[in-house]
Amino acid sequence: MNDGYEVHTGLDRLDLDRVHRWLSTDAYWAMGRTADAVRRAAENSLNFGAYAADGRQVAYARVVTDEVAVAWICDVYVDRGHRGRGIGTRLAEEIVRHLAPLGLKRVMLATDDAHEVYARAGFVPVPNPERLMELAAPA
Repeated sequence: MNDGYEVHTGLDRLDLDRVHRWLSTDAYWAMGRTADAVRRAAENSLNFGAYAADGRQVAYARVVTDEVAVAWICDVYVDRGHRGRGIGTRLAEEIVRHLAPLGLKRVMLATDDAHEVYARAGFVPVPNPERLMELAAPA
C-alpha cells in the first residue's frame, strides 16, 4: 500500500528529540519521561519510525525482544496531525511482519485506547489474563 508514508527500522533516522517531546508531554504512559530515558530505551530496543513524504517523522514504536521467545511492543505514538490515516495500524503490521521470521512464542502489548488499531494487525485479547502478573514500580 502506498499511502505516502514510509516505515523504517533503526536509530539512524529517528528524531529522538521529537519522540521525547511526544512521549513526555502527550503519552499517558510516559508523561515526564526524560530525554535520557527515551534515548536509552531506543538504544536498547528495536525501533520503528514512520515518515511522511517530506522525510519528517510522524510516528514511533519500539519493541523490546530477546529475538527467541517474546517481544513487547511499546511507546507507540502517532503525531496528532497524522492520526486517523492508518499509520498506527501500519506500524503494528510492519512490526508483526518484521518479527515473523523470528518465530517468537508471544508478542505482547498493552493499550488503554487503541484495541481496534491492534486488532487490525491480528492482535487479540490475552486468552488467560489470570496467568499474567506484574511487579509494579514502587509509588
